[in-house]
Amino acid sequence: MDTEAFYRWFMELGGQYGVNPFVFGAIYIGAIPFFSLSLAWLIKNLQQKKSAVLPAILSGFFFISAYIYLIIAGKNVPLWVYIVLVLLIASGAWSVVRKVNKQTSQKGE
Repeated sequence: MDTEAFYRWFMELGGQYGVNPFVFGAIYIGAIPFFSLSLAWLIKNLQQKKSAVLPAILSGFFFISAYIYLIIAGKNVPLWVYIVLVLLIASGAWSVVRKVNKQTSQKGE
């Protein structure tokens, strides 16, 4: 793919979603190292049989961070982005409820 064709394709993404393609691209590319680090943390925690909730939530967040920008600023957001966001929120809420229940049951002993 030549440079001009890539640039045209990249700029058309902004029109398709109604957002600034440079902001979308910066978030998309900028999230890659954070996604990689949180994924490595998730794998490490799973191997050590530690809680994987926070690294899993962070991995999911960084994976869809550019699409969160689309939801806030754009249009025509893919359905799968909404589904993943709902799952991340539900997972976080479930984790909080579990921790609160655990803390309150330990204080009652």
